[in-house]
Amino acid sequence: MKIYVDADACPVKDIAIAVAKDAGIPLFLVKSYAHFSIADEPEGVKTVYVDTGAEAADYKIIQMARSGDMIITQDYGLASLGLAKGCRVIHHTGFAYTSENIDQLLDSRYLSAMARKSGQRTKGPKAFTQEEKEIFEKLMREVVEKDSSSI
Repeated sequence: MKIYVDADACPVKDIAIAVAKDAGIPLFLVKSYAHFSIADEPEGVKTVYVDTGAEAADYKIIQMARSGDMIITQDYGLASLGLAKGCRVIHHTGFAYTSENIDQLLDSRYLSAMARKSGQRTKGPKAFTQEEKEIFEKLMREVVEKDSSSI
């Protein structure tokens, strides 16, 4: 298993890195050159930079990921592609994308985009909470442990 993080706006990078390090799993932070940093990477972490295009990180993650890998993203489109590839995909608020919930999430995204296009105002995301960070970490550890024990 490898872990891929859609890292440009991911608020749980540090948690994901810690969990991956504890489990000895390689983690890839995929982000645009606009977020370039010269900071040293923790052991087991590799940063992959992509162009600044809208879905460049998503395309790179899908190109790199294989069945059984984990993807961390808040992007429903990337989540859908990851699920189709056989990846475990989780959201930073601590829920797993599944074949049972992805269609509803994509429909919701589409309807919100159409509403914005017609001039309607839509709500943005709620503030990210400490409780959501804890839920995310618990889910990520469960997925890692389950996948490690099935090898």
